[in-house]
Amino acid sequence: MSKSVFIDGAVGTTGLEIRERLEGRDGLSLILLDEARRKDREARREALNSADFVILCLPDDAAREAVALIDNPHTRVIDASSAHRVAEGWTYGFPELGFDVVNARFVSNPGCYPTGFLALVAPLVRAGLIPADWPLTVNAVSGYSGGGKALIERFENDETLAYRDYGFGLAHKHLPEMQRHAGLAYAPVFAPMVIRAHRGMVVEVPLPLAALPTRPGRDAILAALTAAFAGSPIVTVHQDQPDELLVRESAAGNDRLDLYVFAGADGAQARLVATLDNLGKGASGAAVQSLNLMAGLDPLAGLNL
Repeated sequence: MSKSVFIDGAVGTTGLEIRERLEGRDGLSLILLDEARRKDREARREALNSADFVILCLPDDAAREAVALIDNPHTRVIDASSAHRVAEGWTYGFPELGFDVVNARFVSNPGCYPTGFLALVAPLVRAGLIPADWPLTVNAVSGYSGGGKALIERFENDETLAYRDYGFGLAHKHLPEMQRHAGLAYAPVFAPMVIRAHRGMVVEVPLPLAALPTRPGRDAILAALTAAFAGSPIVTVHQDQPDELLVRESAAGNDRLDLYVFAGADGAQARLVATLDNLGKGASGAAVQSLNLMAGLDPLAGLNL
């Protein structure tokens, strides 16, 4: 039996890509509102309550409002905003880290930066290789498509704009989910940057191995990450240590999550690196993956690997 899906906010970058991935798929039917009804509250309420699954691609406040409009006990929700990522009653949409997306009614899509950070850090905290109270830092660069319509226009209309370094208030909206879902006592110091690339992302966590209480080596870190993601068709833990990482924008548009561990010859320091597409595993792809799991469909349908 076909499952109905309503994408509330299917006019932005994330929503449009989700719609494109779902259109024409067996086992799914999309509930669509024309332009005249898209912002009509009652039309949205009807669509939200008639759908088997709702995917919210809205600003945080609008996402909360949409959830409040659902007045039945059956509609299941995937929220691509940051409104519910640490909210009670919501399941974090990162099944590779053990979150039960299959049986959840309310799923919150992880942020793009936290996806890379958590993949690198959460397994190491769980394995006891990084203490929960360790002062972590995370540096990351993203394509500008993750910044929404205004930032996209800013980059595309100003050819002199090379990068945007930001988050200097040290209160980025992604920090609560990084801290909560990695099991950390303190939020990491987060240094995000947007570069002149439409999509793609690199997330890096430097580790002073010699200063850590357990003094883990590269092999121990690789073993913990490999065990955490064993069998995953999406997350790959690379065993090699290339001299450089070249991340080309043409390689974006996929839903892979690639993890690397670089360590110095003396084993005193390491750099943990994750590469992903900010609109793939970092947004639209993650939402489609969660929908597949919740609807009992092929987990990889609609994904690009």
